[in-house]
Amino acid sequence: MPMPLGKLILFTSVMASGGGALMYYLIQKTFSRASYYQLALEQLHSHPKALEALGTPLSIHYLELTDKYNFVDIADAQLKIPVSGSKSAGYLYVSSSRDAPFNRWHLQEVFLELKDGQQIPVFKIRQQNGDKVKME
Repeated sequence: MPMPLGKLILFTSVMASGGGALMYYLIQKTFSRASYYQLALEQLHSHPKALEALGTPLSIHYLELTDKYNFVDIADAQLKIPVSGSKSAGYLYVSSSRDAPFNRWHLQEVFLELKDGQQIPVFKIRQQNGDKVKME
C-alpha cells in the first residue's frame, strides 16, 4: 500500500534533518580529535594567565563551521575555537602547519582573544630557527 504524500514529506523531512544534525556532529568530532586542535588546547590548559582571565571551569564550545577563519587543508590549519569560563569568554586562535600530508602537525601560533578585545599570546614559534616558545 503506498504511503500518503503528507506522511512521505514528513518522513523525508525528519530523515534529512536527522542526517544534517548527524553530519554536523561528526564534523565537530573530527575537528576535536585532530592533533592541531588538541595541541592548541594543551597550550591553553597549561597557560596560567589565559586560564585566570577566563576563569574555571573552562568550557570548549563547538566551532562555527561557517566562519571563514576556520580553514584546514593538507599543509595548513587555522581555527577559531570558542572558549569560555566563569569570568570571561572569547576565541582561541590557532595556526598550525606540517611539511607533508602524513607528517605531524606543528603549532605556529596560539593566542586567546577575550570578548573585551584583550589578546593573550599563548604560544608562538620563532621563525629564525624553529624553536618553540611558550608565551608567559
